Amino acid sequence: MKLKCEIERVAAPGSSANTAPCELAVERLVIAGWAGRDRDDVEHHIRELEAIGVRRPASVPCFYPLAAALLTTGARIETVGAQSSGEVEVVLVQTASDGLVVGIGSDHTDRHVEAYDVTVSKQVCAKPLGRTLWRYDDVAGHWDALVARSWRIDADGTRALYQEGTLARLLPPAELIARGFGGAVMPAGTALFCGTQPVLGALTPAAAYELELHDPVLARSLRHRYAVDALAHEA
Repeated sequence: MKLKCEIERVAAPGSSANTAPCELAVERLVIAGWAGRDRDDVEHHIRELEAIGVRRPASVPCFYPLAAALLTTGARIETVGAQSSGEVEVVLVQTASDGLVVGIGSDHTDRHVEAYDVTVSKQVCAKPLGRTLWRYDDVAGHWDALVARSWRIDADGTRALYQEGTLARLLPPAELIARGFGGAVMPAGTALFCGTQPVLGALTPAAAYELELHDPVLARSLRHRYAVDALAHEA
């Protein structure tokens, strides 16, 4: 799977950023689930999903291997029916030429299917990814200060904050990579979704989602917006 993106570099707070085009060659996609550092936060997310019929995991974190072809930088995705919803997540991609890079994405998931098979529920939905990326080395020193947010946009245009939290709530990249891949570095061509933030309210579908990863230290943000086209579903 090849995606045309760009890598944004910035040297210090207040300095101007510069971008360079890149092509992501992703051969392996993995979603980390229940990846919180705080057991209470993890339990909260488990209960959110239990409320819509999803079984409690046997252990956490979980790692779900998916088809790399699900990744998309497009502005729209199509779903079967209207029972899916997005989840803002930081995405790590191990590249051959630029090392480890950071993006913002959405683990868009079919909630109806999730009630009986979590892996399948993730496999049936495209995984949006913003086109702009950062070098991991540029943010590693203040990783926990980064803030991930999402907004849901309804069909009438109403926009509401849906998720928000710092990455200090989630397991750090080194631990996720060690647990998920058994080493200090992911294989080249691997993309890892690193876990989500608690929902502010209930898990609900929307007509579109906006995603943001904000860096308060270097005063910049990664952003992506995508619309959801729900296809007709005959039971």
